[in-house]
Amino acid sequence: MTPSSEIPPFPVISWPEADGPQSARWRSEAGVPPPKRVVIADDRTTADSAYRLACEGTALLWRGDFQNARQLLQAMSRRLERKPPKRATSPLDAFNLHRQAQSQRARTLGMLLIPLDADYTIPLRRAPNVQDACAETYGPAGADTSVVSLREVLGLIGAHEWRKKGVEIPALGERIHPYYGVFSPVRGEYIDLVARTPLPSQGLAFDVGTGTGVLAAVLAKRGVQKVVATDQDPRALACAQENLARLGYADSVEILDADLFPPGRAPLVVCNPPWLPARPASPIEYAIYDHESRMLLGFLNGLADHLEPGGEGWLILSDFAEHLGLRTRDDLLAAIDRAGLIVAGREDIRPRHPKAADASDPLHAARAAEVTSLWRLKAR
Repeated sequence: MTPSSEIPPFPVISWPEADGPQSARWRSEAGVPPPKRVVIADDRTTADSAYRLACEGTALLWRGDFQNARQLLQAMSRRLERKPPKRATSPLDAFNLHRQAQSQRARTLGMLLIPLDADYTIPLRRAPNVQDACAETYGPAGADTSVVSLREVLGLIGAHEWRKKGVEIPALGERIHPYYGVFSPVRGEYIDLVARTPLPSQGLAFDVGTGTGVLAAVLAKRGVQKVVATDQDPRALACAQENLARLGYADSVEILDADLFPPGRAPLVVCNPPWLPARPASPIEYAIYDHESRMLLGFLNGLADHLEPGGEGWLILSDFAEHLGLRTRDDLLAAIDRAGLIVAGREDIRPRHPKAADASDPLHAARAAEVTSLWRLKAR
């Protein structure tokens, strides 16, 4: 850490020291601005004191033992859980309260910070080696020391392990390895829909918003000769490229940086957009929340111009938003109709993820009723 002087081309966090103000590069994959108030904390800092400061908006830059910092974070989390949840009056109210609680949790727990040396080592006692995890997310190490929330670092470690281990995909008989910030295909039901629905053609398919590349891989495994998979996120593009190459589909799947559709038309166009029409709170949430249904409506409104005569567009969409009151079935059907499309058929599947059976989840009623559908759409 060095005294602040020049203004660098990245966010900077500053804090007081005995020999004067210090500063370092601020890192936040969630796009959170650097805290304005920072105090030094160490092994003598109590959980009550840390929690109070964090709730007041004061960040704690940790100088003690790394494992003690993890325990402190857990203690702060337990204090958050003690607060009785507000009673929801409707599914939509439950969703809004749930998001508020998530936001408050992220904001409060994100106030416990740790330093990173320029080579991504953590200069704390008993700190793990996070160099590979940081390099995968932040890019190659440079010359800048930095400060990051402990919660984010733990997320990087978890994502690094997922990337190494991968996610088993029964429809492929292989594993998909997600990158940090790229939606992991842990909900296999939407993959099963693509794996079982009869193909209109095996000649060409577009996979719009490919993410990890899992649906492109499923289509290639089913015998589609050429798949063009698109995405705009650089991490997703790199992730899909790596997964498809490892699975042996590099020659049959082309990865393209594009907003929604690639050029041309295809007899099959597949899209699995984010399922909830709400505003993302951070860049990482763009895989879950589709503000004002931008991707959904963009896909529907552009589909007819990218389908070959007689071709099908496969829209994979959960009705979770409908059960939450964020969208109605009539809204969806009207959007399909306005786009000059008709519904040729629909395949449905129930979710298998653990939350669907967790009665303590604040959104349990909506999750228990959820159905994921593959809508087979054709140009009118």
